[in-house]
Amino acid sequence: MENSNSKSIGLKIALGILLALFLGTAFYTSKLYKDKQENEATLTREKEQVMADLSSMAKQYDIAIKENDVANQNLIEARERIQGLMDSLKISQNSVNSLWRYKKKFLALQEEMDVLLTENDKLKTENELLATTLDSTNVQLAERAVFTDSLLVQNTQLSEVVENAAVLQTVGLKGFGVIERNSGKLIPTERAKRSDKIRVCYTVAKNALVGAGDKELYVQVLDPKNNVLGVNEQVQFDDTVLNYSLISKFNYENKNLDICEFIAPNEDFEEGRYVINVFNERELISTSEFTLR
Repeated sequence: MENSNSKSIGLKIALGILLALFLGTAFYTSKLYKDKQENEATLTREKEQVMADLSSMAKQYDIAIKENDVANQNLIEARERIQGLMDSLKISQNSVNSLWRYKKKFLALQEEMDVLLTENDKLKTENELLATTLDSTNVQLAERAVFTDSLLVQNTQLSEVVENAAVLQTVGLKGFGVIERNSGKLIPTERAKRSDKIRVCYTVAKNALVGAGDKELYVQVLDPKNNVLGVNEQVQFDDTVLNYSLISKFNYENKNLDICEFIAPNEDFEEGRYVINVFNERELISTSEFTLR
């Protein structure tokens, strides 16, 4: 009887121990499973966070690359490294060691990005300053070109004015008939039949723009029938042919100079209006008329 009771008590104790072990194992197993799920959830969140950080870095690089007019190869290569790490992270297993390696690579890329973007900002500032300087230089060059063109126009106009002004001019042009005595005395007359010669007088005006030296002007005297009196020879200037009565030659000394010339008739002078023209080469510089009766 005592042995039977003793066996029953031992069995109960054994069952109790087994039950305690089972419950302990179940509790431990449940705790391990729960810890595993929590670890996996934590790893997943951290993996997603690393992916989000990498994505943010990639966007910053995209912005920096687009803002550069000229491609920055360093930024492009860094952007490609980030994309490669993101692709690798997507297919990686959720493990502490694996995630830690990706975090280390992310931190290294973060440091690289800080350096590259700082350099890029510096280059952008320098480029903007250079562009501003170039714009200012271009504006100055354009203004200088306009100023130079204006000076050229003014110089051309001034040269034309000087060229046009640097010619001899005559004033006081007049003509009349004269009677020439044997003594050489000249007596003015308005009668055609009594005139021995026509006297043409004028003054060469002082012009500081004309150099001193030997000069010549062409005198043309037309009778009432529009015939050229005197030598009636021709001289050509480009496409212009001039018939002249005589060439008036003189030495010009940059001061007013009075000149008189004589024209003898081939026949008797006719009554009527006579015209006198003085030419400086082909340019008519003075004209006058007189009448013989």
